[in-house]
Amino acid sequence: MKIGILGTGAIGKTLIQRLSAARHDVKFANSRGPETIQADVLSLGGHAVAASEAMRDVDVVILSVPLNRIPEIAPLVAGLPPGTLIIDTSNYYPQRDGMIDAIEGGQVESLWVVEQLGRPVAKAWNSISAGSFASTSKPAGSPERIAIPVAADSEKDRKAAMGLVEDTGLDALDAGPLADSWRQQPGAPCYCTDLTRTELPAALAAADAVRSPKRRDISLAAVMERLAGSGETNPNAEYMVRLSRAMFM
Repeated sequence: MKIGILGTGAIGKTLIQRLSAARHDVKFANSRGPETIQADVLSLGGHAVAASEAMRDVDVVILSVPLNRIPEIAPLVAGLPPGTLIIDTSNYYPQRDGMIDAIEGGQVESLWVVEQLGRPVAKAWNSISAGSFASTSKPAGSPERIAIPVAADSEKDRKAAMGLVEDTGLDALDAGPLADSWRQQPGAPCYCTDLTRTELPAALAAADAVRSPKRRDISLAAVMERLAGSGETNPNAEYMVRLSRAMFM
């Protein structure tokens, strides 16, 4: 497939590497231009381009940007041909994104994204930490392979997104329509807990829409305290899994 990736942060970098290794034709961009992309990202595969070029002549666009940046890229998305698969990897953290009244009022994050873009999306890769994604990749069929949920309103979009998730070394679980994707938002039992395909359905079923935001905020405070003064931007995978399992399950 021809894939354009917007965002070269922690999740975006692993997407570039894994999808390029799976022989997809990958273009990627940040918000500042290809000349600002660091050498470690350029070495992962694919082609660094301007954001507008990353959206041109592609089958799939993956948005790996903070949720509060979604409205800024809506004009780029508007120019995509009908049928282009858009996959959103973002999560809502009010401490970073600012308070979004609709989401605070209970709107599912992915449905808010759909409203901003004016286009359907699939939701994937949002429920695994950057550390686990970068450090864990097992062949299909491995009993301990991490599984993540994939949601979309179109069955065709879900299947296509699930295939790409499998190409990145993870098992994909059909999580149904976007209206149910709150079950994979921060604070839910499947979020950053590195569960297998066998374990994941029960975690999705156990999600609590009222408690998840509270758990999300408490866990983020713990992460920020741990990282304070360290110079690091993300906790290591082991710590994130231990914290998330203790807080969310």
